[in-house]
Amino acid sequence: MLRKRCLTPGGAPLILLVCHLITALDVPLDLQQPPTLTHQSPKDYIVDPRENIVIQCEAKGKPTPNFSWTRNGTHFDIEKDARVTMKPNSGTLLIDITGGKVEAYEGVYQCTARNEHGTAISNNIVIRQSNIFLIIKFIYLEGSPLWSKERVDPILIQEGNSLILECRPPVGLPPPIIFWMDNYFQRLTQSERVSQGLNGDLYFSNVRTEDTRNDYICYARFNHTQTIQQKQPISVKVLSMDAINETIAAFLNDTEFYSDSPAGERRPTFMIPKGQTSNKLVLRGHMLKLECIAEGLPTPEIHWRKESGELPNKRTFHENFQKTLKIIDVTEADAGLYRCIAQNSLGSVHHIINVTVMASPYWITEPKNLVLAPKETGILICRANGSPDPSITWLMNGIPIENSPKDLSRKVEGDSIIFSDVQTGSSAVYQCNVSNEFGYLLANAFLNVLAEPPRILTPTNQMYQVIMNNRALLDCASFGSPIPKINWFKDDQTSILDGDPYVIHDNGTLEIHVAQKDNNGKYTCIAMNDLGKAENRVQLEVKDPTRIIKQPEYRVVQVAGKVIFECKVKHDPTFTPTIMWLKNNEELPDDERFIVGEDSLTIGEVTEIDEGTYTCIANTSLDKDSASAELTVVAATPAPAIIYDRPDPSTDLELTDERERSIHLTWTPGFDHNSIIQKYIVEYEDGLHEPGVWHYLTEVPGTKTNAHLKLSPHVLYSFRVVSVNEVGRSQPSYPSRQYQTAPAAPDENPSKVEGAGNEPDNLVITWETLTGIQSNGPGLQYKVHWRQKDVDDDWTSVTVANVSKYIVSGTQTFVPYEIKVQALNDLGIAPEPSAVVGYSGEDLPMAAPGNVRVRVENSTLAEVQWEPVSPKSVRGHQKGYKIYYWKERSVFKRSRRHVEKKILTFSGDKTHGKLPGLEPFSLYKLNVRVFNGKGEGPPSPDEQFETPEGVPSAPAFLKILNPMLDSLTLEWGAPSHRNGLLTGYTLEYQPINNTHELGPLVKIIIPANETNWTLKNLNYSTRYKFYFHAQTSKGPGNIITEEAVTIMDEVRPVGPVFGNINTTASEDFANISWEYWGPDMSFYIEYMVEDSKEDWKKEFVNGTQSFFVIKGLMPGTTYKVRVVAKGHSDEPVQSTEEVFKTDPAMASRQVDIATQGWFIGLMCAIALLILVLLIFCFVKRNKGGKYPVKEKEDAHPDPEIQPMKDDDGTFGEYRSLESDTEDHKPLKGSRTPSNGTVKKEDSDDSLVDYGEGGDGQFNEDGSFIGQYSGKKEKETAEGNESSEAPSPVNAMNSFV
Repeated sequence: MLRKRCLTPGGAPLILLVCHLITALDVPLDLQQPPTLTHQSPKDYIVDPRENIVIQCEAKGKPTPNFSWTRNGTHFDIEKDARVTMKPNSGTLLIDITGGKVEAYEGVYQCTARNEHGTAISNNIVIRQSNIFLIIKFIYLEGSPLWSKERVDPILIQEGNSLILECRPPVGLPPPIIFWMDNYFQRLTQSERVSQGLNGDLYFSNVRTEDTRNDYICYARFNHTQTIQQKQPISVKVLSMDAINETIAAFLNDTEFYSDSPAGERRPTFMIPKGQTSNKLVLRGHMLKLECIAEGLPTPEIHWRKESGELPNKRTFHENFQKTLKIIDVTEADAGLYRCIAQNSLGSVHHIINVTVMASPYWITEPKNLVLAPKETGILICRANGSPDPSITWLMNGIPIENSPKDLSRKVEGDSIIFSDVQTGSSAVYQCNVSNEFGYLLANAFLNVLAEPPRILTPTNQMYQVIMNNRALLDCASFGSPIPKINWFKDDQTSILDGDPYVIHDNGTLEIHVAQKDNNGKYTCIAMNDLGKAENRVQLEVKDPTRIIKQPEYRVVQVAGKVIFECKVKHDPTFTPTIMWLKNNEELPDDERFIVGEDSLTIGEVTEIDEGTYTCIANTSLDKDSASAELTVVAATPAPAIIYDRPDPSTDLELTDERERSIHLTWTPGFDHNSIIQKYIVEYEDGLHEPGVWHYLTEVPGTKTNAHLKLSPHVLYSFRVVSVNEVGRSQPSYPSRQYQTAPAAPDENPSKVEGAGNEPDNLVITWETLTGIQSNGPGLQYKVHWRQKDVDDDWTSVTVANVSKYIVSGTQTFVPYEIKVQALNDLGIAPEPSAVVGYSGEDLPMAAPGNVRVRVENSTLAEVQWEPVSPKSVRGHQKGYKIYYWKERSVFKRSRRHVEKKILTFSGDKTHGKLPGLEPFSLYKLNVRVFNGKGEGPPSPDEQFETPEGVPSAPAFLKILNPMLDSLTLEWGAPSHRNGLLTGYTLEYQPINNTHELGPLVKIIIPANETNWTLKNLNYSTRYKFYFHAQTSKGPGNIITEEAVTIMDEVRPVGPVFGNINTTASEDFANISWEYWGPDMSFYIEYMVEDSKEDWKKEFVNGTQSFFVIKGLMPGTTYKVRVVAKGHSDEPVQSTEEVFKTDPAMASRQVDIATQGWFIGLMCAIALLILVLLIFCFVKRNKGGKYPVKEKEDAHPDPEIQPMKDDDGTFGEYRSLESDTEDHKPLKGSRTPSNGTVKKEDSDDSLVDYGEGGDGQFNEDGSFIGQYSGKKEKETAEGNESSEAPSPVNAMNSFV
């Protein structure tokens, strides 16, 4: 049975209402029945060779059907083909074509489903692959293009002529979709002049010069394979007459060959179809497409008409700029003559298309399954139509009926089979085949002979709901053989429901045309046949309709004003409607100016875009109602500046609908002072109990001006209203008139009733008293009840007033009591209260936990276990257990220390707990105590345990002492927490270069009794990082790290210290560089004009660089400068103050000598001479022998060198290539510490010193001794400041 939702006349679905359409008789699957096909593949099955073939065939029946297949009319043995499998309990074939050929499985397949009651057969399923796959396969094998080989020549055409660009795509199954694009994959623009025909060709009614392009490309998209192929691009060049004449003249030297005008205007002619008439055949139900494309100048327009009637309105469409007429779902009435007319300003032409409509067979009455009881009569009807008329053939169980066993109960009469007096065993499946030249229909319908009592198929006790005055449909689907008769009864009535307003349909559904309230109730349907009966009960509820009783109204509002649309809804009380507002049938804008209230829509600060239609929709689960109104926004009139303020108080408070426990309050809002009122707060005064005191009662949205108030008895009410907007609260309104409610017995009892003794022999009962408004009347008292729990005692009670506590004395210690406190007044008592359980007073526990055990888990954690204390000895609410534990001493130290006890609390009835944070290698003691609300019980006997060794803490400190050239000393303190016996220390260290990269790691093991260690053979002037930790037998402890630097020479600075400060000044800037030794610190430069009273100016240095450029100085001015180093917490360290003077300002016309060619040439010549001199000296030195340098200079004076001597020019730090074995060479770029006694000018060597020094001499190999100074003592005393190897460049720089 199929279920269909039933709709109300307004189109809303009726929930839970079901009406039936009988399409086929479904026999419950637990009954014997022949096979019925439930799913099969389409007749024409085009397969994708990239995927496996799946041929569907599903059927149901009892017994479960068996399946078999034929292929091309013969049995298809799937067992012999490893690629073919059949799904279990199904006839669906799975053909694995991986690595195989699809062609091997093409053909006509038919499925057969059979059981002992009959045989059903499927349609003939034709399996074939798409032609495009064969083409693609040919491409890969042969390497040919998809389009047929052709040479696409450029097209030259005169402006104004017509043109057809042919596509001619390969044939595909299904046919491809054709479209034209350019090289950039943009579709070509089409129009009335240029369009694509149904055959894919591109038609130009007339060409223009803008049609010139070389990328007209036809694309074919094959949807079945998701592939796109393209034709070679076509080049079209449209020539105007001037261009044609120029082209011809270039070859023929004849400019008069063509006229100087384009192709002339002409009347239309058809490009497609050809001739005056044509024929078109279309099948019923298919789509008809007729096409007419014409050429001409001006571009023709196309019109269509049918000669013998009107074109069908809802099925006719014009496409392709009126050139294509499309009619969908063609019927026989669409046959006839169709005329297309092409017309322009010069004339018209027409073409007649004769459309013939034929039809493949289609059902008029399709045979349905037939269930008959023994000796019943029935009929199978197979009625179809088609053009030409189809023939009908009957089969039984897949065999032509004339070849089937004779059956006297069966008679075939054309399109019908009549069964009479059928017997058990006559069940079979009959096939009706209807065919003509355009197709066929095949239907299976079984005859099933059964004798079955009725059964109800509709769910039991189903609830149906319907809106009043709508149709109600109550379902009673049933099955039985013979077909049961259905009767309906309402409530306890015994009469059958039949006749107005009830209708019983053939399928058992009960229909009530117009449901009313009196149709509410329980309904019973009874299905009965000769073999028995069955019944089902359902319930119907008829609901009130949802209606909008106060609809929104048309509004005109000024810009920046406010508008309110009302929408008050009446609905069935069992439903809660949802209210939704729409603007112009769309959701409201997401704007805080739109405020949706309970029964209104408010729009504030209205703008022009708010104009439109506003619709209120009220929805319930069964129905809905809607109402709309227009909003018009007009320009605002000039107004003074808007002033915002708190609202004025509300007025006209009125009390209506007075009842014992409620009242209705309405009021008139005060002026909102240009700020929308957001809400109203309603307050009340109780004149009897708390006069002069106002209490909050409720609040309502600002869109409402009334409130329904719930009241309490015995209260003298006054009400007032407070308005609230964005600015603030208004003053309260004047109070309303007083309204006194009648007294009544209390509605409630005291809350927070508890019972807990504060002494071992009492019970204190407490409660929270009722307020005056809760008392409901005069004479409020409390009746206190108590009795011991789990003891067969009567309740003891006492009545008290004006108190919130009562003490019961003489109780046993910690005994449970049931307690009740009930309110009463002069008019009666409150409802019976529920009892709570309380306990009399507690006392200290009497017993200690037993069998305390300690299990040490590791050096810092131990678990304690104990046996619980009996509940009786606790004598109160057991809160938990407390473990007291303390450290007696460390294992390796025998002396006792101050004992500090610690406590860990474990809630509830736990019998174990863990002690974290213990100190390793220590002796501990502990005890356990139980505690209740009164306090702690006695302790258990002390238990002693030891924690094992652990890893030590980090050493107390690590210091670096006595840094030398190649050694330093480390000193440390033992760990503050040894946590065991120290087995030694581990020292690891590694060098750090200038880029903060770490070198190889060196590891040293140091005995435990050492407190310092000296490292030797280190690199001088090198930073090292040290990692140091102690260890016990359990492993290493935490690491402490430190860094230190070995010194460069024997002079060691005590702390952070600066060396030489160098200054180089220009006209308006100075370059400052310095030397520094010590820990990493931040630097800044301080400078000021000499003899000035100004403060030092400060410039911060970026990073760890040892130079800085001071900019913005005054030319010709003397400055003082110093460098300052500052750490995070250390005092700043200052360098010595240096004095420099900037160069005087130069006139703008002065030429920079450094850029003059003659100066550059002179400097190059001088450099070359110096280089030759140095090479000569080195050659002489390598020859050996000792000679005074002074003599050589005297023997070979150099005119370029002599002036330098006179000017005391120096070569900077020009040094020998070798030095004395006692001299330590620093790395290039390293810093040399100074104690402040070494001066730069003393350590700089010069040619003057070299020339005049009488002690300078050579070694036996010809090398210089020491430096050019010639004074060993001077070198030893003052050190060597330079860190650079000698080079001619240095000499040149010094000279310049």
